[in-house]
Amino acid sequence: VQLQASGGGLVQPGGSLRLSCAASRSVDIMGWFRQIPGKQRELVARIDRFGRSNYADSVQGRFTISGLGAERTRVSLQMNNLKPEDTAVYYCNAVVAAEDFWGKGTLVTVSS
Repeated sequence: VQLQASGGGLVQPGGSLRLSCAASRSVDIMGWFRQIPGKQRELVARIDRFGRSNYADSVQGRFTISGLGAERTRVSLQMNNLKPEDTAVYYCNAVVAAEDFWGKGTLVTVSS
């Protein structure tokens, strides 16, 4: 499964960004993880084929994941009220038959 991510960039605190990810085939679960240098990669948000989503506590109420759609190939992550601590490399993740696939990271920088 190949994953193509888009979005990211530089935004001021309190601003918004939208990340999108497209898969080359249908998937079971899709979402986003993020990683800060020197720290472990952590879950941000993910959604499954039944529309059930879960979020990291730190982004609950600020981020919204949508997808996968009938073809189960796309998700978007709307990130609002961004904080400096949201600065990280964000990775799209997909799960197919319990196997993980990763896209290339996209940098999100929240700074004034």
